[in-house]
Amino acid sequence: MDEAITVNAEVRDRVGKGGARAQRRAGRVPAVIYGDKQDPVMISLEGREVDKMIQSPQFFTQIFDVGVGDKKHKVLARDLQLHPVTDRALHIDFLRFNENTKIVLSIPVVFKNEESSPGLKRGGVLNIVRREVELLCSPLNIPGELSFDLDGLDIGDAIHIGAIELPEGVELTVALHEGEDP
Repeated sequence: MDEAITVNAEVRDRVGKGGARAQRRAGRVPAVIYGDKQDPVMISLEGREVDKMIQSPQFFTQIFDVGVGDKKHKVLARDLQLHPVTDRALHIDFLRFNENTKIVLSIPVVFKNEESSPGLKRGGVLNIVRREVELLCSPLNIPGELSFDLDGLDIGDAIHIGAIELPEGVELTVALHEGEDP
């Protein structure tokens, strides 16, 4: 897992539609931090900083250290609302967590060594059934991606999730039937 990204935020005094609109007019993005059996914290973030953050494909799997006053919150982005025309961030929900928290995330699947696959060299096609796999894990050990090696695979070969060793504490969310090949 990558290092946490530090973000500074301000507490929002006004909540609701009018307060959120006032924040957006000031170039800020309203947000909320919730979870971990603590009270929610209404915050706002700098708009340009949010625009950079949401461009990352790992936005929903990246840990953020949100500084609010003299307090820091370790959080994950759980929801992002975008403007329907401009695609600018309108609101972000952050989930606060602790070391015992388990969450379900979609992790991207990547394939490497396509050039050394005899089946692909002979004109075979890589048929990808899932580009993402749902995993249950702690926010502290989120894998960035699941990487599958295509080296030596021929036409008709298949790769299953069981072909990769998941990090410790990471589980699949789909229950496999007894006797079924993972």
